[in-house]
Amino acid sequence: MPDDIHPLFYGAPKTTQFKKLRKRIIAGVREAVDLYGMAKKGDRWLVCLSGGKDSYTLLAALTELQWRGLLPVEILACNLDQGQPGFPATVLPEFLSKMTVPHRIEYQDTYSIVMDKTPKGRTLCTMCSRLRRGNLYRLAREEGCSTVVLGHHRDDILETFFMNLFHGGRLATMPPKLLNEEGDLFLCRPLAHIAEADCAKFAKAMNYPIIPCDLCGSQDGLQRQQVKAIIDGWEANSPGRRQIMFRALMNARPSHLLDPDLFDFAGLMQTTGKNEQIDNSRIVEN
Repeated sequence: MPDDIHPLFYGAPKTTQFKKLRKRIIAGVREAVDLYGMAKKGDRWLVCLSGGKDSYTLLAALTELQWRGLLPVEILACNLDQGQPGFPATVLPEFLSKMTVPHRIEYQDTYSIVMDKTPKGRTLCTMCSRLRRGNLYRLAREEGCSTVVLGHHRDDILETFFMNLFHGGRLATMPPKLLNEEGDLFLCRPLAHIAEADCAKFAKAMNYPIIPCDLCGSQDGLQRQQVKAIIDGWEANSPGRRQIMFRALMNARPSHLLDPDLFDFAGLMQTTGKNEQIDNSRIVEN
């Protein structure tokens, strides 16, 4: 085995295409970590793994940055086994041990609670997510971690924005960095700038042992599925539309929205200077 790379990258394809993909992912993760101030030297991160393509990509990217000395934090991988029937409980522990990744596996039967408490016909995601998040915060505190790290990518963030727009009546999405309500833990999403398609290509090329989510993934008619289909249609008609919409989330103009709590419309004052004007040439108003 080579000793100049981390075991997570043993067997990586030698093709130019894969090298470009890997470089793009690593650069995107580093950009997000730096841009949103996610890392502080000496921090300990609880990196949450579901066994899906996104979490494997997240772990690999963070490990490579740490390996290069570009991410000065300690990484503890964590999987929360939620008691889902048929969940292959040995896959992640065996994989993480083989890859020499420090980890903790926690069993909590939240599945039974979700199935018992969720009304018939309602989606399972909300309660499942709430219970999972509570357990991850507990584990982070027990392990002395300052940050809980999740594998949500660019497309998750974009879909959540449109779910809030269409169904929640608000302009909001998953932020790349968030302080929890108690104020003692950060929640970070280093894959914020990474496309879902790149995560899928990367995990497939590396032949990581993917574990599908059969709980929420088994439900039909989810709002997220509907929004994803709409965005897929836009992307098919206008390639690159996803990235343009994502960049819009990084370029908010409070003075050109309608929220008086974000911008003091009532306090606007007219100028008296002859040559003073505001350049709104980049704003589309018609």
